[in-house]
Amino acid sequence: MPDTRNTKIFLGRQPILGREQQLIAYELLFRDGIMASGNRADILDPTHATATVIANAFTELSISDSLGPYRGFINVDHDFLFSDLIEALPAERVVLKILESVIPKMETVARCRQLHDMGFTLAIDDIVEISDANRPLLVLTDIIKVDIMGMDAGRLPALVAELKPFGKKLLAVKVESAEQLDLCQSLGFDLFQGYYFARPTIIIGKKLNPAQLSLVRLLGLVMEDAETTAIESAFKLEPGLTVNMLRLTNSVSSGLRTKITSLRHAITILGRRQLQRWLQLLVYTNPQGSTQDIDPLLQLAATRGRLMELLADRLQSRNREFSDQAFMVGIMSLMPALLGMAMQDILAQLPVAQRVKQALSAYGGQHGQLLQLVELTERTDLPALEEVLGKLSGINADFLGNCLAQALSWANNLGHEQATTTIVQ
Repeated sequence: MPDTRNTKIFLGRQPILGREQQLIAYELLFRDGIMASGNRADILDPTHATATVIANAFTELSISDSLGPYRGFINVDHDFLFSDLIEALPAERVVLKILESVIPKMETVARCRQLHDMGFTLAIDDIVEISDANRPLLVLTDIIKVDIMGMDAGRLPALVAELKPFGKKLLAVKVESAEQLDLCQSLGFDLFQGYYFARPTIIIGKKLNPAQLSLVRLLGLVMEDAETTAIESAFKLEPGLTVNMLRLTNSVSSGLRTKITSLRHAITILGRRQLQRWLQLLVYTNPQGSTQDIDPLLQLAATRGRLMELLADRLQSRNREFSDQAFMVGIMSLMPALLGMAMQDILAQLPVAQRVKQALSAYGGQHGQLLQLVELTERTDLPALEEVLGKLSGINADFLGNCLAQALSWANNLGHEQATTTIVQ
């Protein structure tokens, strides 16, 4: 069995969203295999945990891989607050989250003021009440995190009313249901974080909109190798999807010498193989063609697909079909969360290969094992991770970490190149 202990390859990321549920930032979370348990980690030494997060985010994975264009919230305890290491961080890329364990003494407030003057954005963690002790930090901070699970529901509106005069952005933490999200939005929170967003399996109740339904039909046409004219005609019924198609292909197809400027051009240049994978990604994009918001599920699905493709190539290096199907499994694994449909219902609408169906419905075959492995990197369940790694010859923890860095980088680039596109009818 592979030994993954003491191999720091994991970095927890929990999305922080805006009022329109657009991705704003990530909280970078400590994940060390030797102490990780489920979707959390037992923090024995907060300073060590923060140093590990920084090393993984800014060195081993690189900031572009771990954060993309977004900021990272980093936990700061008392010792790290006064450490020289904190000043080496790029102020424009991080938010320093002052933990509730930090006692706001005079020297603490002075240090926070110094960091703020240096250009750092400050957040104060898990506020459940205003006191004389935390008031000086509330005045200094830029973002106030409110633990909505740590108080009585009837107390929340009163607390928000007390915090509003400080003029800071309010971040609702531990949002776990649609009802809690609606309440926090109605109270005027600016940012949101919690398992309702971070665990795709509990994003429920989304109906299949017409644009997504068209995409499912388009996927079927491509998989059935329909005529190009039929595919183009189906696309033209959804102009927003066409814009997103061109944007995605332009932002990721860096190997092409010329920009893709029309749907017909994309179909001709990319070929059916690439067309199919961009259609799979488009399911997760804004159907109206907006350039401003990237759905967190798109990033997670893209990361899964690319990571599975890289790992599959290691298992069968000369079998492109095997790698393509691995990419498909990764992308499609999150469709139930996005569409609010059972996996069996989705598979019934698409002519996917039998081993893809087995992987998605019951973790069957090598594709199913790869899907299990990829999902475990998101939860950092060490015993289960070691068990799956032991079944996949040629893949160890170091290789998995390298592939994860590549997949994160690839996914973070999706949709961020603002290409000028012309739709040729």
